[in-house]
Amino acid sequence: MAYKHGVSVIERPTALTPPASTGSVPVVIGTAPVNLSQRATAPVNEPVLCFSYDEAVAAFGYSHDWRFTLSEMIYSHFALFSMSPIVLINVLDPATDKTARTGEDVAMVNNLAVVTAQGILSSSVAVKSADGETTYVLGTDYDLDYDGDGQLVIQRITGGAITGSSATLTVDYEELDPDAVTAADIIGGIDGSGQPTGLELVNQVFPRFRLLPGMVLAPGYSDDPGVAAVMVAKAGNINGLFRATAIVDLAADMNYSDAPAWKADNSYSSPAQIAAYPMVKLGDRTFHLSTQVAGVLAATDAANGDIPYVSPSNQSLRADAAVLADGTPMFLGPEQAAYLNGEGIVTALNFLGGWKAWGNRTAAYPGTTDPKDAFIPVRRMMDWIRNTLILTYWQRLDAPITPRLVEAITDSVNLWLNGLAAQGAILGGRVEFNLSENPQTDLMDGIIRLHVYVTPPSPARSIEFIVEYDPAYLSALFAA
Repeated sequence: MAYKHGVSVIERPTALTPPASTGSVPVVIGTAPVNLSQRATAPVNEPVLCFSYDEAVAAFGYSHDWRFTLSEMIYSHFALFSMSPIVLINVLDPATDKTARTGEDVAMVNNLAVVTAQGILSSSVAVKSADGETTYVLGTDYDLDYDGDGQLVIQRITGGAITGSSATLTVDYEELDPDAVTAADIIGGIDGSGQPTGLELVNQVFPRFRLLPGMVLAPGYSDDPGVAAVMVAKAGNINGLFRATAIVDLAADMNYSDAPAWKADNSYSSPAQIAAYPMVKLGDRTFHLSTQVAGVLAATDAANGDIPYVSPSNQSLRADAAVLADGTPMFLGPEQAAYLNGEGIVTALNFLGGWKAWGNRTAAYPGTTDPKDAFIPVRRMMDWIRNTLILTYWQRLDAPITPRLVEAITDSVNLWLNGLAAQGAILGGRVEFNLSENPQTDLMDGIIRLHVYVTPPSPARSIEFIVEYDPAYLSALFAA
């Protein structure tokens, strides 16, 4: 050891470990009008992290045709709920999911012609004279662009071969076909080159962005039982460690009284699922209820310190009607909504305070009544606590098993749980390092177990007042 003469300082690691942040980031798989993407290569089967509406539109494009399901999510999450960030995964491949159109006549007005179809691939466009005899040249006779509605605009170039500002043109083109995307594309897997696709990409979100998925959605596809089942599997085992919530839709083409039987028959019964029914509207736009429930969850979490202990039930939707898939209005009363809630279905109710998400139960209810699996906020809190513990104490892996290590972990976990209790996020919690759960053979093999006891609060799903006539107050008549 070197000879010392003076004052020196040795810095030690902090004994208490501050918790890591997990958030409630939605991961959404669907289709996008990638012909409008501003990227050099349109994102296909690639998770893209977006923090704003403009960023999402720049990456994926936007269309009012919500057969492009990511457009619905972009509009709902950013424009209506003002929530961020979000991870979007488009599975529509412009190389294969397209349809050819030939011989479409369009009239030019003031040197401009508009082709109203959505998803036109500009690279496929051929502009001809009305009789089809002359094929015009891009950049010489005309230019192409898209307007704010995603429609293709053909602009006549002065001096080119197109004569007159009001000529009639014939246009051939290929357009994206979101209807060509199947449940199998959403489910995904490993393609021929060994790359993951569809829901398999959920496992890439944390390694790519260091953000943990909190919700998994596939609006427009999650009413397919096969898709819903894989969503549950992926949400329940992210990177082999973490858990999220799958928000799914039930089929919205049936009366409310048939929804519970459909849910049971199609095995929408996992505690990792929130099952939503029917759809909702705002103005002339129709949303899958799962899309808006994701916004409600994110907004509710954000209002409570990003801790998911408050139920989404009785929180405001951005809607002015509930509808079936064909647009038929649905006006459920409290009794009908409660019937759906009692079958583990979250619905939309317009009773007091406008349209609200209505229902506290996961899809596991009523088959499962354990509060940790039956209540949405309790299940989400259990997942959140689990995820936070993993993220926070990963840094302690491979440290020597000493009393100092055990004390450092138990002290910091107990301090964290006490803080959650002080906030009202849990009713109480503690961690214990128990002899009975740590046999010598496991300790010798490098395994320690810490037992966390925690009680998230259940939502007050029913408040009862007992009102009784009390004749004793008749004495007030004689008080004077």
